[in-house]
Amino acid sequence: MADKPLVAVVGRPNVGKSTFFNKIIGKRIAIVEDTPGVTRDRIYGDAEWLNYKFTLIDTGGIEPVKEDIISVQMRRQAELAIETADVILFLVDGRDGLTSADEEIAEMLRRSKKPVVLGVNKVDNQKFEDSIYDFYSLGIGNPITISSSQGLGLGDLLDEVVSYFDEVEYEDEEEVTNIAVVGKPNVGKSSLVNALLGQERTIVSEISGTTRDAIDSPFEYEGRKYVLVDTAGIRRKRAIDDETVERYSVIRSLGAIRRANVVFIVIDAAEGLSEQDVRIAGYVHEEGKASVLVVNKWDLIEKDTHTMNEFKKKLKVDLAFMDYVPMIFISAKNGQRVHKILDVANSAYEQNSRRVPTGTLNDIISEAVSITEPPSDNGRRLKIYYATQVSKNPPTFAIFVNDPDIMHFSYKRYLENYLRKAFGLTETPIRLLIRSKKKDENEF
Repeated sequence: MADKPLVAVVGRPNVGKSTFFNKIIGKRIAIVEDTPGVTRDRIYGDAEWLNYKFTLIDTGGIEPVKEDIISVQMRRQAELAIETADVILFLVDGRDGLTSADEEIAEMLRRSKKPVVLGVNKVDNQKFEDSIYDFYSLGIGNPITISSSQGLGLGDLLDEVVSYFDEVEYEDEEEVTNIAVVGKPNVGKSSLVNALLGQERTIVSEISGTTRDAIDSPFEYEGRKYVLVDTAGIRRKRAIDDETVERYSVIRSLGAIRRANVVFIVIDAAEGLSEQDVRIAGYVHEEGKASVLVVNKWDLIEKDTHTMNEFKKKLKVDLAFMDYVPMIFISAKNGQRVHKILDVANSAYEQNSRRVPTGTLNDIISEAVSITEPPSDNGRRLKIYYATQVSKNPPTFAIFVNDPDIMHFSYKRYLENYLRKAFGLTETPIRLLIRSKKKDENEF
């Protein structure tokens, strides 16, 4: 399958790159806020224009003169986008007019030797039309006026962008496993993503909350396609009520969990499992996702031969509601055991996607009932008629009984554990739906 062309959207902060990106992609992926520097990393999204499919990359604003750590890393991320892009879309602000920062960015783009399309954004009024002439001096082609917020001129701009593409035919998309990387701020999610991808993909720093957007990174491992989503750290609600950008980030992180096939729940080994970690794990469990508990920074722990087992036992107690979750102890910083994570993820996802034949399921239920008799209440005994799997992701089984009220929690748990053991569903949530049915066939 031919690779989709990459189009990098670059420019100084607050020229409307994220608004343009969201308008073209057709959904709100990049955070849009009137605060310079809100989009820090590269954000990817698939787009199509005139039957051309391509991938759009939204980058953090380039500030050539600033040397603080975030500005320097944002500049590095934009440079990486430029290096990998097939076409560069340079956005400037028609209301602000030409700035020295625009001139320095234009010089950077000329050195790249890549095709550059110049878009003059925020031109939604005739009085800003005259500003277009100043941008000819950048020497990177004819400026095209647009208004991303109003949707004006976007067709002309995209016509110019796709004119640089080769004529290609795209095959149907292959199956892809989406993996969301979630956790509190500063537990090493971005370091883990970078270690898995083998490249400097997202900004890594010791400043809590660095990653604000959910960032999709496609890659392959042993012939299998994945998309890795590095999400913003999920903070306690009271810490973000008055912070609009952080609130968007939490919503996006939860959205990433919902659309993921597998979720990596990253915790800090040095800090141990916190109340917030448990809450995040609860979100994943409630969504029924295959998941892996990734204990990061394991290199910082003083260990003996019993340390890991003791740590596991404590985690099992604190996460009793998801005692099925597989655990792996890693150091994203030095790469320790990182290569094993995808194998663990694949195993959990396979179980999460498994279907059980109805006949086999009922044989196992019958076996479980014969070993441990169902409970009774006030002289009425629970009778189980039959069971069927109604869905997967997670495996969900409907069990039809004479009276659901007699199904004690302990017996339901017994049946769940029996099914887990019988069908090898030890690393995934499973759900039992107890349904009422009048007796019309022999019970077990």
